[in-house]
Amino acid sequence: MDILQESLDAKISCLQNDFCFFGTEKPSANAHLEELDDPQRFAEGVKYITLQEYVSRLTELKDEISRAWHANDRVTSFNLSIKVAKLLSDTSVLQFYPTLFVLATEILDMLGDMVWERIRQKAEYTEDGTLVHLPGNFRATEICAEAKETCYNWFFKVGSIRELLPRIYLELAIFHCWRFLLQKPADNLPRLVMMARGIADPLVSFYCCLYLAHCAQKLPQRDIGHLIISMNDMNTLLMNGAHVASVEKTSGVLSGNRSSKLGLMEPAIEYVMKCLFRESCELQVGEILMGLGLGRNQSELFGNSSCISLVLHHLLKELPIEIIFSNALDILHLIECSYDYSFDQCLNFKLLGLRLCENISQVNEVNLVMKKVIQVVSRFNSLDEYLNVVDAHIDIALQKHMHFTEKDSNPDPVSQMMIEANKESARGHCLQNHSPQLNIKNRTPPIITNERHDIKSTIKNVATFFSSCMLNKNINRAKQ
Repeated sequence: MDILQESLDAKISCLQNDFCFFGTEKPSANAHLEELDDPQRFAEGVKYITLQEYVSRLTELKDEISRAWHANDRVTSFNLSIKVAKLLSDTSVLQFYPTLFVLATEILDMLGDMVWERIRQKAEYTEDGTLVHLPGNFRATEICAEAKETCYNWFFKVGSIRELLPRIYLELAIFHCWRFLLQKPADNLPRLVMMARGIADPLVSFYCCLYLAHCAQKLPQRDIGHLIISMNDMNTLLMNGAHVASVEKTSGVLSGNRSSKLGLMEPAIEYVMKCLFRESCELQVGEILMGLGLGRNQSELFGNSSCISLVLHHLLKELPIEIIFSNALDILHLIECSYDYSFDQCLNFKLLGLRLCENISQVNEVNLVMKKVIQVVSRFNSLDEYLNVVDAHIDIALQKHMHFTEKDSNPDPVSQMMIEANKESARGHCLQNHSPQLNIKNRTPPIITNERHDIKSTIKNVATFFSSCMLNKNINRAKQ
C-alpha cells in the first residue's frame, strides 16, 4: 500500500517488549492523566520511528512467534500474539489502520495454522495409539481424547484473556479448530458477533467483522446468519453517525476525518457483502434481503424505503443480475430514498445502469425504468452527476429503440435526455452572455441532435463545454 512508502513520524511506547502506535500528540491534560495512572510508562521514555520501522517491528514479532513455537515455547508464542492483537485497538493514525490490520492478522493466521496443525497431528492417532489418516471431511466424533483435550486447552487460554478485542481476535484465529470438538462449529459465530458489539471504535469494529467473515470461510459448512448480523451491525453504526452528517450538510461535504473514516470502513463492508452473496441461490437472496431489512417477503424483495448509500452500493455490486432485472423499478426507488453522505447517490444510479446493461433484453418494464431515470436526473443540479447517470443508461434506450405512441405527449427517452442536456448546455451559454469576464466569447454550446450515433459524442461535448466554462471561470477568479 502507498501508506508503506510514507515516512510519517509515529510515537512508540516501549514497555517490556510491548509497543503502541500513535500518530498525533495527545492533549497535555490527557497525557498528564496517563502519566499519573502509569508513571513507569513515562519514566521509560518515548522514541519516534517511521512507519517502515513499525512494519519491520511487526515482521520481527512474527518471526519471534514462529521461532518460539518451533522451540516448543507455546506460552511465549501465545503471549506475543496477544500483544499483536492489542495493536488492533489503535486508530490514532487512521490511514495506517488497514496496513496494520493486514500485518497483524497475517500473524494471527499463522498462529491459528500452527495450532491447527498441532491438534491435527494428535488427532491422527486413535485411542490405542494407532496411526490413522484423518480425512479432510472428518467428524468431531472421530477425534481422539488427547487431541480434544489439547484443543480445549487452547480455547481455555483464549477465554482467559482479560481484554475484549484480543480475546475475540485470538479465538477467531483458532476458530476452525472447533471442528475437532463440534460437528457444527459455525453455531459459535453469532456469539462472537455479539461480543464484537462491545468494541467502542466503529473502525475497529468494522475490521473485526471483516476478520470474522474471513475466518468463517475456513469452515466447510456455509453459514450466512452471522454475516447478516454483522452487516446489520455495521449498518446501525453508520446510521448512528447520520445525525453528525446531517449537521455537516450545510457545507455539502463531510469533515476530513469523517470522510477518511468512511473510506477506511468501505473494504469491510465490501468483503462481508461478497461473502454474503457468494454462491447464493435465488431463494437465499430473498432471505438475505429480508434479513438485511430491505424485503418484506419473497415477493417484495425491496419493500422498505431506505438503506445507507455505502451499503447499498456494495449490495448492488453483488446482487445476482436476475434479481436486478426483475426489480429495477424498486431498486431505483430505493436509491432515490437512500440519500446520505456516506456515498454519492448519483454513483448508485450509475451502477444500476451499468448492471442493467449487462443484458438489456432481460430488463422488466424497461419503459417505466427509463421514465424514472429521466425523472431522477432532471432534478440534478450538477452536470457531472447528470452525465454520469445518463451515460450509464443511454445504451438501454438505444438498444431498445424506445419510443412512445402519438397519444403520449412526452418525448421518447433519448429525446428527453437530449432536452435535459440542452438545458445544461444552455446554462453554460448563459455564463457567456452574462459573465463576459469568463473569456469564452468564441465558445458555443454543442448542437444537440437526435441521431443515435451522435448521442454519446454529444454528451461528451456537453461535458467538455461545461468543464471549459468552469475552468475559465476559476482562472479569472484566481486572477482577480
